[in-house]
Amino acid sequence: MGHFFSNFADGAPWFAVVGWGTLALINAALAQGKNRSGLLWFLVSILLGPFATLLLVLLPKVRSKMF
Repeated sequence: MGHFFSNFADGAPWFAVVGWGTLALINAALAQGKNRSGLLWFLVSILLGPFATLLLVLLPKVRSKMF
């Protein structure tokens, strides 16, 4: 059964890493929808994971500038 799991970052199974990366992409899209930097929130999400999602949901949308 060991060939079904490739270890990464202290033994995390591959699906945990894929899930964390997918969540980071979703957070980047959510951030852009709130007029925030998608790249910045992608990187924050890599570090904080679901806590970054919670922050994004709670933060208000940034007003876009007139000019």
